[in-house]
Amino acid sequence: MKKIDIIITAGGSGLRMGSDLPKQFLLLNGVPILCRTIEFFASLPIKSDIYVAIPPLSIDLWHRLCWEYGMDVPCKVVSGGITRFHSVRNVLEHIGSGGVVAVHDGVRPVLDREMVKRCLELATVHPAVVPVLEVRESMRKMEGAKSVAVDRLEYRLVQTPQVFDAGVLIDAYKQSYLPQFTDDASVVERAGVPLFLTKGDVRNIKITTPEDLALAELLVPPSVRSAVFDPDLPLNGLVKGD
Repeated sequence: MKKIDIIITAGGSGLRMGSDLPKQFLLLNGVPILCRTIEFFASLPIKSDIYVAIPPLSIDLWHRLCWEYGMDVPCKVVSGGITRFHSVRNVLEHIGSGGVVAVHDGVRPVLDREMVKRCLELATVHPAVVPVLEVRESMRKMEGAKSVAVDRLEYRLVQTPQVFDAGVLIDAYKQSYLPQFTDDASVVERAGVPLFLTKGDVRNIKITTPEDLALAELLVPPSVRSAVFDPDLPLNGLVKGD
């Protein structure tokens, strides 16, 4: 049985959304996006500790939103850093080795339970599990002012949650920061750990623009605050909740 820690990164801004409010706090069918994401993970039939990395200047706002929208899921708020890398590293200071750690983008509130279940189960036998999607569109690589066609079969779109052996992730984050560290998989891979890729979910969109938010509103019913998991859903090798 392995302990599960869940890190939700919520350090985004509202720039591409055209909003003064950070995107993770915007409403998705009447509920803040970040609340929906946290509630989803809290509904998993497992025992886990949930950590949320929030920019220091937004922590008071977050507590007010939790009160205003009745978000009472137990979670530990940690001050975020100047980049996603630094935010995750701040949270890892509160986590011990010996279990598994799932890291998820706070602005990905539309999750499929079977995909998450598969990632968690695979992490009991693989040190690093990453959900990905095949590329459907044609792709071109920019070379200065020109572009060349590339084979889309050689590429994958990367999603979260990315799930890791806790010791592996903690050791990987002892590295110095590099601009290439755009997600946890890139950090772990740089440390020499092989990645296991599994199928993601096309609905698992990252909300960064008004168009993304409009799409998410179609995927999340207004009357549903979070996904409700089957309490009897087995998760092999993981601790089931009471």
